Amino acid sequence: MAKPARALAGALEPVTGQVYFAQECHDAYEALGFDGSPGSRDGVANPDGAAYFTSRGSILGQVPGEVIAATFAVFNPEVVVPAVAHGWSLTDAATICRARTDGATRQLAGVLGERPDRLDEARSLLERAVEPLRPEGKPLFAGLRSLGLPGDPVGDVWRLGDMLREYRGDAHIAAWTDAGFDATEIGLLTELYWGLPMRTYIRSRAWRAEQLDAAEQRLVARGLVADGALTDRGRTEREAVETATDRQCRPIVDALGDELQTLIEIVRPWGRAVCEAGGYPSAGPMVEAARR
Repeated sequence: MAKPARALAGALEPVTGQVYFAQECHDAYEALGFDGSPGSRDGVANPDGAAYFTSRGSILGQVPGEVIAATFAVFNPEVVVPAVAHGWSLTDAATICRARTDGATRQLAGVLGERPDRLDEARSLLERAVEPLRPEGKPLFAGLRSLGLPGDPVGDVWRLGDMLREYRGDAHIAAWTDAGFDATEIGLLTELYWGLPMRTYIRSRAWRAEQLDAAEQRLVARGLVADGALTDRGRTEREAVETATDRQCRPIVDALGDELQTLIEIVRPWGRAVCEAGGYPSAGPMVEAARR
């Protein structure tokens, strides 16, 4: 396996990332006063923006939108800050964090069953993968770890997987900031790296057109983009960001050893089942991200 850290992240993505598309979560957030899902794409219910920022940010505690925008790193703070302020006017961190956990667990158990095959084995391997990870510079991972495990068999596996997901996300932010990119630049580069047209997926990050125009001009000036496509140098620099992310995830790979492939073999069918049930996109940019 040439890129084991990426392979594991891709296999886990639908199992953990389904929290953002679970109808059970959308319904719980709506009961707290948020808007419901704004609509579906290919049968998958998209999240309300304020509910997304507040629920995911709740793992950090009752923090202001500026902190959540900085920690998530890829969204326009002009949108995040007021959305979080609205969210905290409706609920508190503990309440929405509990709704998030319950909704993710219920969707996953509804798709896989309350005791899917090899659940205990997956939990043991996930615990082994998480155990050596350090919290320095990993705020979302640290926030999740501070919560402990929910105490439900499926919920525990989901939480452990979410820790690995956010650990890699935190590592990725460190990698692209260290490489000298800002959020708009890395967003545009990543679209091209995934094989998408520029300004497709990054629209979900709420940047204004003039901000993206300026970012594209900077990428062109650096010789990374030309005529709306990655240059050889651009592809090399973007791949270097992913390699640096993999390097930070080396403790996960080392902890699992030969059983990393075993964990992938367990969770990959779970992820397919979640996608088939409409709990996570089965096509599109998020799937491309999971394959990288």
